[in-house]
Amino acid sequence: MAYRLKDNLSSQYFEAANALTSKRARRRIVAYVESYDDIYFWRTVLTRFENDKRYFEVMLPSKVNLMRGKKSVLMNFIGENVGPDMIACVDADYDYLLQGITEQSRRVLNSPYVFHTYVYAIENFQCYAPSLHDVCVAVTLNDHRIFDFNEYFRQYSEACFPLFVWSVWAYRSGHYPKFSLTEFNRVVDPGGFAVQYPEKSIGNVQRKVRQKVRELQRQYPNNKEAYLKVKNDILQLGVTPQTTYLYMQGHHLFDNVVAPIVSKVCNLLRQERQNEIYHAQAHRTQKRNEMSCYENSLQDIKVMLKKNTAYQQCDRFLQLQENVERFLNQT
Repeated sequence: MAYRLKDNLSSQYFEAANALTSKRARRRIVAYVESYDDIYFWRTVLTRFENDKRYFEVMLPSKVNLMRGKKSVLMNFIGENVGPDMIACVDADYDYLLQGITEQSRRVLNSPYVFHTYVYAIENFQCYAPSLHDVCVAVTLNDHRIFDFNEYFRQYSEACFPLFVWSVWAYRSGHYPKFSLTEFNRVVDPGGFAVQYPEKSIGNVQRKVRQKVRELQRQYPNNKEAYLKVKNDILQLGVTPQTTYLYMQGHHLFDNVVAPIVSKVCNLLRQERQNEIYHAQAHRTQKRNEMSCYENSLQDIKVMLKKNTAYQQCDRFLQLQENVERFLNQT
């Protein structure tokens, strides 16, 4: 993909534009992101750093050819195009865990103008377990805690962790064609989930993970030392058996794990509120009006998950903001 100046403006352009403005005008820092969904997330990251001296404009990397994605963003940060008035904000994917093994990983980790999520993607933050009850309240307007999201995703993560180490090993060692993210996602899919019996879905994941781990051990019988090294490495990077879900592929976690679980919890919360209205001691017309008012106030689950910002106390989010603050102090 050739770099074209007319499509992707360099940092020197924004530096020159800032120099032409009044001395009292705020400095503009352009933040390039991967997709439309990323704009709102990175706005939540950067807002706290705006003041009377600077502001951020979050945008896609090209308004001309509509190119999006991580590679398109990073193309702006090659050679002389980098600078303090233009930053890249990208999903970490596996690049953080690969620790510079690939060219893209090195670019993400080593450039002072590139910021990444640490967790796999912005969807992992949106699925942050301690925030999911708040999402259910936003969807159903019912604050009854009928499900322990923290405990479920702790157990789910512990069930996935042994196979997750194999997945990172496969991408570090070049064996990913034989054990891809798609295959990993298939194995760790909880399948049928019931709010009343969450342990059944955890047991299902544990069973599938054990089976796949045994298969990989037979396929790579001399891999124990390499496996343990990868395990130790990612533990040092902050991945824990209890937080594995934050480092899994974000879209899969969002669409196939978290959204279905939140949906089933919300269905029970809606039913609970509707039953309260139905059994209330009130006139039939009053009940009907109350039911209509309540149902008109309900929200879409995926929309609320995407608007979820209660992840801002997550350690990884705080670490990301610390990196931005350090960069701004230096520039």
